[in-house]
Amino acid sequence: MLPPHAGDPEATVAVQAARIARLEAANAALRAQVAELHAANAALAVRVAELARRLGTDSSNSSKPPSQDGLRKPPRAARRDGGARKPGKQPGAPGAHLAQAATPDEVVVHVPDRCAGCGADLAGAPVVATTARQVFDLPPLRLVATEHRAQRRRCGCGLETAGRFPEQVRSPAQYGPGVRALIAYLCVYQHLPVDRAARLLGDVLGASVAVGTLATVVVEGAAGLGGFAQAVCARLAQAPVAHFDETGTRVAGRLHWVHSASTARLTWQTVHPKRGRQAMDAAGVLPGFGGVAVHDGWSPYWGMRPRMRCAAHTCCASCRRSARSRIRAGRPAWPSCCATPSWRATGPARQGIRTWTSRRGPGCTPATSGCWPTGRRPTRRRGHSEQVAGGGGSHARRPQGCWTGWTPIATRCCGS
Repeated sequence: MLPPHAGDPEATVAVQAARIARLEAANAALRAQVAELHAANAALAVRVAELARRLGTDSSNSSKPPSQDGLRKPPRAARRDGGARKPGKQPGAPGAHLAQAATPDEVVVHVPDRCAGCGADLAGAPVVATTARQVFDLPPLRLVATEHRAQRRRCGCGLETAGRFPEQVRSPAQYGPGVRALIAYLCVYQHLPVDRAARLLGDVLGASVAVGTLATVVVEGAAGLGGFAQAVCARLAQAPVAHFDETGTRVAGRLHWVHSASTARLTWQTVHPKRGRQAMDAAGVLPGFGGVAVHDGWSPYWGMRPRMRCAAHTCCASCRRSARSRIRAGRPAWPSCCATPSWRATGPARQGIRTWTSRRGPGCTPATSGCWPTGRRPTRRRGHSEQVAGGGGSHARRPQGCWTGWTPIATRCCGS
């Protein structure tokens, strides 16, 4: 049976047009739904990739400390860069060995009693040769007790006057400056816990020192520094190049942060409950620092630059971690904006660049990694590096750490 409008062409066209309109609307709705699903899928893919990246981070490709690697810590050989130096003494490095002393403290002579051939007595035989071997050892270690006696004497006028003890002798029995210096060395420099330091003193010196005494000695030693600590802080603030870093620690069971500022000769460490700017201000070095600050690229360091008079430079270790992270994520080691060197060099500097690039791979330049192969000052190109005030000039000496170019150029690639 034909539809009612089968004989009317106009009615048929109207019906078909209405049907087409409905189909087009349904198609548009489906297309919109597919687009939404595609967008949601893309967002989920990005989220999955980010979660996978976080799961794949460790101390070799991120700013995580090695203590957080856990059982997934990569083997040492896999974490070392190709072409790295071999273990042991390096060519040209000064060696060290145990040599005989010209004037030994004690000489023990070993005399043969009888001839090894005929058995004759060798008591009066002449000495024809002597072979010397030296043994270096510790003397018997024990505490030496020194008694201080203050006498009271009566004058002819009848007045009694007592002798004065030295200023450092304040108790009937106490430990002397040598033991106190050893306690401070073990607890502060060698980072021994007070319990283990007390056991060491008891085992080696036979001194049963209470852990409370050790803690008191460390506190008194810190209070006795006087203006030394302030002088170190002031010298670091005036240094042309200084290295800054921070790491976590536990104080009374709570997370605190050890902030470090150092040069080749000076080190200033402070402990603070915070990690960011508040702790950096409390340390007292960065707010007045006027040189080149070398750090790991953590954001609060860059955030302090508008308040500081110094240049900033990312250390090579941080750049290597960023490159490993980008490679693991399937991206180039360095962004495209950093693939072209942003500086010029001639002569020995150009050869150093070629050697550096051949070891690190294409697209990886000293300008992008923060490691200049020579001491020559780079010429910046717009959009790649930033000229900042301070940092002052070239120097003959090299700073400590990865950074090898003394220059007031602050380089920060967008991948770090």
